[in-house]
Amino acid sequence: MNIIELKYSSTNTYIIQGDKGCILFDTGLAGTFGSFLRELGEKGLKVQNIDYILISHFHPDHMGIAELIAELGPKIMIADFQKDFVHGYDDVIMRDPHTEFKPVDDNKVVCTSAESMAAILCKLGIDSQIFHTPGHSDDSLSLLVNGEYLFVGDLNPLYELELHKGTEIGKSWDMLLSYSPAVVYYGHAKAAILREVNISQAPAVEINSQERASDDLCKLVSKIMKYIDKGYSIDKIHKKTKADITFINDVARMYLTHQNVSVQGILDRIEIKGR
Repeated sequence: MNIIELKYSSTNTYIIQGDKGCILFDTGLAGTFGSFLRELGEKGLKVQNIDYILISHFHPDHMGIAELIAELGPKIMIADFQKDFVHGYDDVIMRDPHTEFKPVDDNKVVCTSAESMAAILCKLGIDSQIFHTPGHSDDSLSLLVNGEYLFVGDLNPLYELELHKGTEIGKSWDMLLSYSPAVVYYGHAKAAILREVNISQAPAVEINSQERASDDLCKLVSKIMKYIDKGYSIDKIHKKTKADITFINDVARMYLTHQNVSVQGILDRIEIKGR
């Protein structure tokens, strides 16, 4: 089994290779299709190498190019608890006429139970378990491979767990941690190593609590979050903080789309792609 991180989007996406096939976990935003193809080529891969596409949840930054990829051969496989959410953001994405996007073709999707999804992946040589992990969204799924490598999409990182005790996020994590995963791969944060494991073929960077952002940066993000709560526009926040508008937009996007996210959580999500 091999795990390859694709670095072309603001969302972490992964190729997971088994002995008899491979899958793509999440796809990134609409408009990144060309970058996706280039990244595949740089990794020595082709779209035709991919058997199935799994989507952690159907938010625009995780499913934006799924159908464009599927048109080249891979099949989109969804869990039955996801089927009512597949098109929830189509209208939002299509408001931008300059962004290439195609809605998922329901007639070609493989929709089945979590247990059947895992069985299909096992036939590819990817020993898998699929879990319904609501909290960030009602359609969120997590994938455990070989009992060690856990892919959770936008489920809030473990270092934020104290914020979510007793919530759906906390309950989802309690269930996942009962399986003692070794490495956790997030949708917008650095991967975390939880226990000793052979990761020679699995990209992972341990989150080190001593390597946190500077106090000044944390204070800036906290200030931006407070202004967002007050309903200030991006321009007004820029005038008050003198912060870069792109940075303010990134903070706003992460703050508004991740329930109870911490300041450090926002910074990790922004940092993951080199900003």
